[in-house]
Amino acid sequence: MPLLLGTYTPKIDAKGRMALPAKLRGQLGPGMVMARGQERCVYLLPQSEFRRIAMRIQRTSMGNKAARDYLRVFLSGAIDQDPDKQGRVLVPPMLRDYAKLGSDIVVIGVGTRAEIWNREAWERYLGEQEQGYSDISDDVLPAVEF
Repeated sequence: MPLLLGTYTPKIDAKGRMALPAKLRGQLGPGMVMARGQERCVYLLPQSEFRRIAMRIQRTSMGNKAARDYLRVFLSGAIDQDPDKQGRVLVPPMLRDYAKLGSDIVVIGVGTRAEIWNREAWERYLGEQEQGYSDISDDVLPAVEF
């Protein structure tokens, strides 16, 4: 399993392409999937991780309306991607619209996935979460000592 880390600031060009950060490219592998993420970002997942998540959601009972709704939105917004020879991937218009991505973006590593954010939205989100990050550390990381 990859461990995707860090914050990167590539640009999206006029054709909707983004150069994958080199440190993430090797870990994501040749086959990756882009999908709608929470908080209006775009998930970028190794194909194996995307399949694992999709299978776990599908195992939920078909009688569970929340699971059906989530699966519809998640899978209908997903697309397979292969980087070109320059390490670029096309961010489809549907996903650029969903996340309000212009040319200024931020790509963050979040463990088993990367997220693509509108730069202003990321900066606002990070600012809003800063106090909570300190406040909840004892609840989220009770066994980890720094």
